[in-house]
Amino acid sequence: MALSQKHCIPCQVGAPKLTESQVAEFISQLTLQWQVTDNKKVSHQFKFEDFNAAIKFINQVAVVAQKENHHPNIHLTNWNKVTIELFTHKIDGLHANDFILASKIESLLGTLPAQTGNN
Repeated sequence: MALSQKHCIPCQVGAPKLTESQVAEFISQLTLQWQVTDNKKVSHQFKFEDFNAAIKFINQVAVVAQKENHHPNIHLTNWNKVTIELFTHKIDGLHANDFILASKIESLLGTLPAQTGNN
């Protein structure tokens, strides 16, 4: 089953973090080039045509994140760049939920106004 068809499951404190090989397997299932930091966080910067498109994207991410009950860090810079940073706070590392949400976020791109591209 594709990551975008799965749903985030509640994670408990002390749940195991993903290993480097598990992270590599999950990241290979994503379409975009997400950056892994210290095998602890995964992030991607999206670049949009204008401020309104960036804000629309942020709002769509918020809806998906709330539905999945898994909330990313969202950073808006330079009026058109949105960086999404995912990690699981309860385990201070990466969990399958982070990649499920990343896949769902990627799926949003087809519903947005023209983009200037991804970084």
